Formats: sequence, structure tokens, C-alpha cells
Amino acid sequence: MYPSDQAQKLVIRLPDDVKVFIAEQAKRNGSSQNSEVIRAIRNRMERVAGAQSSGR
Repeated sequence: MYPSDQAQKLVIRLPDDVKVFIAEQAKRNGSSQNSEVIRAIRNRMERVAGAQSSGR
């Protein structure tokens, strides 16, 4: 990861159930909620890239 002062900032609104899920995952993984959101987005990016490369 890189310093947060070099990262782009984005404010988002989350449904309560999504916020609770992110908080629970962060606690379970010993990470920040921000890290959990980034992990989820990166996982999605990998799935999309894999689907595109396989011609789906």
C-alpha cells in the first residue's frame, strides 16, 4: 500500500447492512474498513479481467 496522502479520496453512501458487513469483515480480518472495501473492489476487478480474457 502507499501513503494515504497520495491516495484519491471518495465519499460513498452505504446501506446499513453493507456498512455492518464491512465493519464485521474488518474486525474479523484485523484490518480497516477501508482495506475491506479496497479488497472487495480488487476482487471484482480480477473477476472482470478474468471474464474478459476468457471471452465471456
